Amino acid sequence: MNILICVSHVPDTTTKVRFTGTKLTTENIQWIINPWDELTLTRAIELKEAGAPIDQIMVATVGDQSVEPTLRKALAIGADKAFRVDFTPEDAGSTALQLQEVAKKAQADLVFTGFESADYNGGLVGAFLAESLGRSFFSSVNFLDIKEGAFILNREMNGMTEVIKSKNPMVVSVQKGIAINPRIPAMRGIMMARTKPLEVIAPTEMNSKVKVIAIALPAGKAKVKLFVPEQVNELIDALHSEAKVL
Repeated sequence: MNILICVSHVPDTTTKVRFTGTKLTTENIQWIINPWDELTLTRAIELKEAGAPIDQIMVATVGDQSVEPTLRKALAIGADKAFRVDFTPEDAGSTALQLQEVAKKAQADLVFTGFESADYNGGLVGAFLAESLGRSFFSSVNFLDIKEGAFILNREMNGMTEVIKSKNPMVVSVQKGIAINPRIPAMRGIMMARTKPLEVIAPTEMNSKVKVIAIALPAGKAKVKLFVPEQVNELIDALHSEAKVL
């Protein structure tokens, strides 16, 4: 069984992002593996170490050469092989189309994506990828196990847990909870990552169907207004006319 984990190269979650037009300003940004993807990689390694019938754990991303440190970190954590599609994605659809070719090339039985990426938070790549591959798709999965050749998946929804039993091939979008803590690369893993294969793949020709017109940061929060206990009428008026919650 081959597992492919699609990883995103994203700014550290504490980064204050800035945009120039529709492009992210990349100066002075610390880049990391998307947290959902890092937890997924951790869980896949745990299953392999526990004796699950996993032959290879592979990672893939779409981007230029600047994303390779993220792939090398994934290799240092424990992935066996990495793929980089030499393409700058413009939207979730173009990302999924490029990853589709990687999934085929890697002969991946099980493909993981994060529930969303920590930069654009679109949450669309997994569904698009499953559709393009013609596979079953399960989203918001926060537990994964392999028993008797089948996958056991859990999803938390509406205050209850949905338990799913399925066989590959499929695409799974992973939520937090799939692993407790991300695995930290050991020195031995870092050294081994230097010699593990990182294959660069030429992009598939395509015409994007999406055009980003504008990107704007959320408006700043209004200043806090304080009311003393004697100002009940003024508070009610503010909630009605300004906050518009009454």
